[in-house]
Amino acid sequence: MAQFMAETGHADYAALWRWSVEQPEAFWPRLWQFCGALGHMGDTVLEDGERMPGARWFPQARVNYAENLLQNHSASSDALVFRGEDKVHRRWSHARLRAEVARCQRHLRALGVGQGDRVAAYLPNLPETLAAMLATTALGAIWSSASPDFGVQGVLDRFGQIAPKVLLCVDGYWYNGKQVDCRAKNAEVVAQLPSLAGVVLVPYLGLTNAAQFQPPLTSWEDLPDSDESIVFTPLPFAHPLFIMYSSGTTGVPKCIVHGHGGVLLQHLKEHILHSDVRPGDRLFYFTTCGWMMWNWQVSALAAGATLLLYDGSPFAAGGTILFDYAEQERASHFGTSAKFIDAAAKMALSPTRTHDLSALRVLFSTGSPLAPEGFDWVYREIKADLLLASISGGTDIVSCFVLGNPLLPVHRGEIQCRGLGMAVDVFAEDGQPVREEKGELVCTRPFPVMPIGFWNDPEGSKYRAAYFERFPGVWCHGDFSELTAHDGMIIYGRSDATLNPGGVRIGTAEIYRQVEQLPEVLESLVIGQDWPPGRHDDVRVVLFVKLAPGITLDAVLIDRIRQQIRANTTPRHVPAKVVQVHDIPRTKSGKIVELAVRNVVHERPVKNVEALANPEALEEFRNRPELAD
Repeated sequence: MAQFMAETGHADYAALWRWSVEQPEAFWPRLWQFCGALGHMGDTVLEDGERMPGARWFPQARVNYAENLLQNHSASSDALVFRGEDKVHRRWSHARLRAEVARCQRHLRALGVGQGDRVAAYLPNLPETLAAMLATTALGAIWSSASPDFGVQGVLDRFGQIAPKVLLCVDGYWYNGKQVDCRAKNAEVVAQLPSLAGVVLVPYLGLTNAAQFQPPLTSWEDLPDSDESIVFTPLPFAHPLFIMYSSGTTGVPKCIVHGHGGVLLQHLKEHILHSDVRPGDRLFYFTTCGWMMWNWQVSALAAGATLLLYDGSPFAAGGTILFDYAEQERASHFGTSAKFIDAAAKMALSPTRTHDLSALRVLFSTGSPLAPEGFDWVYREIKADLLLASISGGTDIVSCFVLGNPLLPVHRGEIQCRGLGMAVDVFAEDGQPVREEKGELVCTRPFPVMPIGFWNDPEGSKYRAAYFERFPGVWCHGDFSELTAHDGMIIYGRSDATLNPGGVRIGTAEIYRQVEQLPEVLESLVIGQDWPPGRHDDVRVVLFVKLAPGITLDAVLIDRIRQQIRANTTPRHVPAKVVQVHDIPRTKSGKIVELAVRNVVHERPVKNVEALANPEALEEFRNRPELAD
């Protein structure tokens, strides 16, 4: 970051950021060159730059995302390391990765896969998953993935919309020390995807496949070796690369299409500049293939990093397995979720005392807002000298609006900065920008990693409705946020989950921060309940709590919870009702689902329970007598 700032003639990050958003036609080509991206840039950077949506970036460019991930590496050095809990350890060199990509690509071509065809993966975070993605995208076909903990309907809700030509699946996986058999689910999924020309099984557990598939199934082990070099098809900047899925519970997931050039440039910027990823670094992120952080992590190959892949429970083998992995593989970058940090703190883990993390320079946190106490715990119990990069963006842009910066101080409870080239602001209800006040996170100018559009939305009406209806010509992301005095950002939660008691907007993260400091509370979820019943113009705050084992909610604990909230927020934040539950429902990527719970409480349908990791948890919120008066 310092080198880029110096080369572009800027004295500080604030000046660099202003230049990057005010002169995008100078910034983005300079970034392309600085990061060493392969491809032909063309003469034109931006067409219709005043249109949002509608701007066209690098219309003459030709680029291939996969080629950039596979360039400039020593054949014998580690491309990736893989751990399947404490059961499976594997290591692939760059030569091995390229050989596996070539094998897979030869098979895809034999099945007739070409530009624009979809290849879908129902796979864990395995080395083969990465190889298959690179083989697919190198050809100009489109990659889409879901993790094997999705149920059949959840997979069909996603892949059924995009009609894949090839499906990759797995025989099973490890979770918390136990084998999970996927063979029956695979058969159901294949039977309901008539577009398939081929199925490839990755034999992770070594289970015998007895089912007969139509089309026939090929084992990854049986893919023939290929002496052909990998085909890298030069593609337009906006050629489809990934299809991602919204994870909400309000209907069938939206299919969000991202392009080669936009993803490549954005991820290079975020890895090399904002995250200080250098050749030879070793980057870990705890993620599944159903979360955008998988796509984000694997792009670090283009920055010269070795990928540290992991599949399974983050608390397997005694709870310290991820820190064991980071120590043993000398991780320079460690990525996780705010919920993992909260849980590790509740477990009283102290890696600074138990592990050698001397190689660690950057710790990423995302998925939900990281409370100020989470910052404290990281610097006290993990390492005092590292960059704690709280980052926030979304599947919608498969990247970040606000994120870390190795040149700036870390302020407790804040995300450090707005990303280069991202004209991020906070708008009040009237569409005017505000500072040190809560409002809507927006982006006021086009940026290259905006989605190409949604699948099966030829007129673009669903795409425009999702982001541009609230403030015409401005991307409204749906996060309730605040720009701080330090030019950092605080995220208070999703706007659609924001509470509004008495007409005052309250971010759910403000309440979670207070409640989860209490040792008795493992986790919580808060909603606004329409009150009195039948009215929709006011709500009361209802707090659900998951307590530590052996603890029961009583009047004394309820009073402590309310006092904690009242003393540290405002009287409006204090819940009218506090209710104990045994589990908190969450999406596959670990995000709690306030809207789904709100619908259950109000006896409205939850349309997409397959998006949830634990849909059975919703039943405990239905018809609660505590909420009747």
